[in-house]
Amino acid sequence: MDKEFVITEDGSHTIYLPEMDEHYHSVHGAIQESLHIYIGEGLLQTTESELNILEIGFGTGLNTYLTYGYARKLNKLVNYFSIEKYPLTEVEYRQLNYPKTIFPEFSLVFKQLHQADWNSPSEISPEFTLHKIHDDLLTFRFNTAPQFDLVYYDAFAPGKQPEMWTDDILQKVAATVKKGGILVTYCAKGSVRRSLNSAGFQMERISGPIGKKEILRGKKNF
Repeated sequence: MDKEFVITEDGSHTIYLPEMDEHYHSVHGAIQESLHIYIGEGLLQTTESELNILEIGFGTGLNTYLTYGYARKLNKLVNYFSIEKYPLTEVEYRQLNYPKTIFPEFSLVFKQLHQADWNSPSEISPEFTLHKIHDDLLTFRFNTAPQFDLVYYDAFAPGKQPEMWTDDILQKVAATVKKGGILVTYCAKGSVRRSLNSAGFQMERISGPIGKKEILRGKKNF
């Protein structure tokens, strides 16, 4: 699939897929979007000192990189799991400018995140272990016991990839979350909110980043 690299309004890159007419991140700012949704309304809402995090869509590695940087500053231990069906190539991820824009002190870590082996744990630092899973969420089998404290649901939009937002898939992901765990997503569709409510989350609409009115966040009730 062809990819075009685009500079967003905050100076950071996103990727545009002409075939899908879809961007990986907001054109209003890739970093500002991820910081607002996944760090501000996700990571910073947790109280645990050790976290198991699940990300749906490794993509450019931006959410993982930001989580690494903030987890280090917050002294959190993180086991980070990310499922991705279509990883970027080395030529592609080397074009991304995130380390020049935020956490330059961790610029080598950004490369480590992308170079980490797939389907086996990689210790990025003593505080951060990355488990990149090269697989399709639609067919992937999770462990049966709830294990995640925080989920970043960052698949492509329902209008572009509806199979990633069905009741069955959302319930499958919800079943992996511990009681009291948090799920956050940029998507604010009513059908997604209702599906996650029925899967055990108390969902709420909260203010979105620049260019997006609302996002969804929920806490697992059982």
